[in-house]
Amino acid sequence: MNRDEIRELAAGYALGGLDGDDRARFEALLRAGDQEAAAELSDFEATLMGLAAESTEAPPPGVKAAVMARVAAEARAKPREAPARPAPARAAPRRSWWPAAWAAAMAAGIAAIVVGLSVSATYEKRVEGLAREAAGLRAELGRQQAMVALIRDPATQIVALAGLEEAPSARARMIWNAPAGGLFIAAGLPAAPAGKTYQLWAIAGKNAPVSAGVFEVDARGTGSLRVLPLAGVDKVDVFAVTLEPAGGLPAPSGKMYLAGKS
Repeated sequence: MNRDEIRELAAGYALGGLDGDDRARFEALLRAGDQEAAAELSDFEATLMGLAAESTEAPPPGVKAAVMARVAAEARAKPREAPARPAPARAAPRRSWWPAAWAAAMAAGIAAIVVGLSVSATYEKRVEGLAREAAGLRAELGRQQAMVALIRDPATQIVALAGLEEAPSARARMIWNAPAGGLFIAAGLPAAPAGKTYQLWAIAGKNAPVSAGVFEVDARGTGSLRVLPLAGVDKVDVFAVTLEPAGGLPAPSGKMYLAGKS
């Protein structure tokens, strides 16, 4: 058997495409300790292992199990088998392993396509996530710009609210602009009892208080509230905070914790 024939058989054996007489003849060479056959097989297997290592996806569990079973079977068989003489070369060309080798190559190509699609889907998800993050940053930038514009507006008022008997150490600030709304920030308030919430009120003259929204405070007693323009309210005389049932009420009913005049 010449070098080209050994190389063809080694390629088919590495791909798992040899069967029948070709497989038996090549395995006989290996059992006989033919260095050329062993070297060619080692080169092809190393090439296949290198290609597999480049894949971004692990092979199916069944592939690993099959390879491990084959290695174990060959390890058990080698000590018990006596060396055999190589079978005589046949004059007819040997291509029985090509269909299986071609099928193996096609399977590898399909696996590469599947891996490519998986990687593409992963990157698409990352791009979608980055797009959402960018949208969130743009929205936050818009809020910051709106707040800067609000503060720069000469019509904007900054109202200080002081703590009353229920929370003497509490303090708050209301950045208020009637056409645009405002921002309320409070500190030093005690945690609201279960089922209760703080509610901000806007009082104009002798009119009934108008709810400006409800807010919660964290463990440090800090809370904030973005206030929208109040319909029908052009000028606020007093801002106040009371403790109300969760969700708030149309009119104040609880104790007052903060108050401040504009």
